Amino acid sequence: MFKNDETVIAQGLRIEGKVTAEGLVKVHGTIEGDLHCTSLVIAETAQINGTVIADKIVVNGSVSGPIRSQDVVLKSQADVTGDIYHKSLIIEKGAHFEGRSKQKIKKAAADTTKEIHDKKEGGTGQ
Repeated sequence: MFKNDETVIAQGLRIEGKVTAEGLVKVHGTIEGDLHCTSLVIAETAQINGTVIADKIVVNGSVSGPIRSQDVVLKSQADVTGDIYHKSLIIEKGAHFEGRSKQKIKKAAADTTKEIHDKKEGGTGQ
C-alpha cells in the first residue's frame, strides 16, 4: 500500500509551518501547518493542525483541519475535526469525526504525487 521512502516525525517533535515530502510520512509528533505527502500514517500520539493532503491517509491520532485524499481510513483512536474530501473513506468503530464527508470521484487528492514533484522541481503542478 505504501512506498519504501519513509519520513518519521517523532513523538516530542513539533513542527510549525508547511511540510512537503515524497513517499510515506509517519507522524508521531505535532505539526502546526499544512502537510502534503504521498502517503501518510498519523499515529495515536500525533496532532496535526492544518490541511492534510496525500494519496493515502491512515489516521489514528488527532487532525484539526481538512483532509484531501483518494483513500482515508479513520482508525478507532482517530479524532478528526474538519471536512474530508475523498474517493474512499473507512471509519472504524470508536473513531471521532466532526465535519463533512465529500466524495470526490475524479480528483480527491489533486494528483498529490505530481504536485509534490513539480513543486520540488520548481514547476506549477499543472
